[in-house]
Amino acid sequence: MNHTAETLPDNTALLKEIILKQAQRIASLEEFIRLEKQQRYGASSEKSVDQGELFNEAEAIVEESVAHEDVAVEIGVGDNAIAPKSKPVRKPLPAELPRIRQVYELPLEERHCACGCTLTEIGEEISEQLEVIPAQLRVIQHVRKTYACKGCEENIKTADKPPQLLPKSNASAATLAYAITAKYQDGLPLYRLSNILQRAGIELSRQTLSDWVINTAERLMPVIQQLQQMLHQGPVIHCDETRVQVLHEPDKPPQSNSYMWVQRGGPVKKPIILFHYDSSRSGQVPLRLLNGYQGALMTDGYEGYNAIAQQSGVTHLCCLVHLRRKFIEAQKALPANAKSGKVDIAISYIAKLYAIEQQHSQSDSTTRHQARQEQSLPLLQQFKAWLEKTQQGVLPKGKLGEAIAYAQKYWGKLIRYTENGDWPIDNNPAENAIRPFVIGRKNWLFSNTIKGANASAVLYSLIETAKANRHEPYHYLRWLFTELPKTAAGEIERLMPWAVEPLAIRVI
Repeated sequence: MNHTAETLPDNTALLKEIILKQAQRIASLEEFIRLEKQQRYGASSEKSVDQGELFNEAEAIVEESVAHEDVAVEIGVGDNAIAPKSKPVRKPLPAELPRIRQVYELPLEERHCACGCTLTEIGEEISEQLEVIPAQLRVIQHVRKTYACKGCEENIKTADKPPQLLPKSNASAATLAYAITAKYQDGLPLYRLSNILQRAGIELSRQTLSDWVINTAERLMPVIQQLQQMLHQGPVIHCDETRVQVLHEPDKPPQSNSYMWVQRGGPVKKPIILFHYDSSRSGQVPLRLLNGYQGALMTDGYEGYNAIAQQSGVTHLCCLVHLRRKFIEAQKALPANAKSGKVDIAISYIAKLYAIEQQHSQSDSTTRHQARQEQSLPLLQQFKAWLEKTQQGVLPKGKLGEAIAYAQKYWGKLIRYTENGDWPIDNNPAENAIRPFVIGRKNWLFSNTIKGANASAVLYSLIETAKANRHEPYHYLRWLFTELPKTAAGEIERLMPWAVEPLAIRVI
C-alpha cells in the first residue's frame, strides 16, 4: 500500500501530461478540419488556382495588387472609412481598331417639317459596338519565279524566298504564334486547338501541333541564351518553383513530380522572366541557375535556396506575403464563434508595413529607404516584441503557433528589405510570372516527355518576358518568328522585347 501511495503522484503527473498532449492534438486536428472546409467551400481573397497542396507557394498565388489593396482596407487608409464603390464606366474601344461606318438616314418622307420646310442635316450621333470575327484562315502561296538563259540554255536561276523559322513546315510565323499563344498564354491544350481548326475545315493532328511547338522552341535557343546572359545584370532576382508532371521521364514513375523553376530579374527597365525545367527540387538547381550571381535574392522560405544564399555577394530576402498567408490560414482555422484578436493584430502589423510601401511606391530609392528606416523598422521592432510575447501563450502546433514560429525563423530575412530602397518586400513578381503556368497546368495536366517540358520552359519564358515589357504575346511572337531566321548570331540583341516598341510590331 505504501508503494502504491508513493507512485500515485507520478502517475497523476503522467496522466495530466498525456491529457494535455491529447487536447493539443485534438485542437490541432480541429483547426486542420476547419481550414480544409474553408478552403473547399468558403470564399477567399487569396484564391488558389490549384490547391493540390495545403500551402504551396506557386499554387497560393496572390495578385501583386491584392496585398496592397487588402492592407488599405485593413488599416483604414485616410478617414478609416471604405470608399463606396463607384458606378462602373464603360471603357472606350481601342482607337487603333478599324471602324466600319454604318450610316442611318431619315427617309425622305420624314424630312419635312410641319411648317413646310425641309429638315437639314446638322450633325450625327455615334454609338459603337464591338464585333468579333472568328479566326480567319488563308493560304500564303510563295511563288518563286524561275529564269533561264535562252542562249546557252544552261544558266537557270530561281528567286529565293524569305528564310522561315521552320523551313520544312507549312506553318507560317503567324500560325506558330497563334498556336503557341493559345497553349502557353491561354491554357488551351493542343487537342482542343486541333478540334477548333477541324471545325474550320483544317486537319491538323495533335502530334503535328506538338512537333511545331517543340521544333520552334529549339530554334529559339539563341534568344533564350541572350536572356540568360542578361538575367544576372539586375540588382534583384525573384525565384519560385512549382510542380510539373512528366509522363515519360527516365528512372521516374509517371505519377511523380518534377519542377518548373522561374527566375525574374534583369537590368533596370529590361525585365526578364526565365523558366527552367528540372526533375529535382534540390538546392543544387538554384546553385546551377544562379551560378556567379551577385545581388539580392528574393524567395519564399523553402530551404532549397539556402545554399545559393550563402554564396559570397548574395543577399537573401524572404517574402512578407508568405508570412501574411500563414496568419490568414490561422484566421480561417478559428472556430466560427472564436475571437481572432491575436491573429488580427499580426495581420494589422503587416498591413501597416504594406501601407508604407504603397505610400512610397513611386518614390526614388533613397526616399523609400529613408521611409523604411524611419517608419518600417520601428513598426517591425514592435511586431517582433509582440511575436515573442504571444508565442508563449499559443499551441506550438496550432496554426497561429506555426505562423509565429515561421516569423521567428525567417525574421532576419523578412526585414532585410528595409536595408535598401531597391529591394522588394515580397516575391509577388515571381508568383505572378508563374501563374499562367499553374493555370495552364489545370488544362493540359502534364508534359509527355522531357523535350516537351523544356519546350514549355522556353516558350513560357518568351511570353512572360514579352508581357513584362508591355508586348501583347501573339504580336511579339509573330514578329520574332519572322525576324529570327533573318538575324545573324551577333545581332540577337535587336530581337529582345525592350529593343522594339510594342505598337511598332502590332498587326491589326
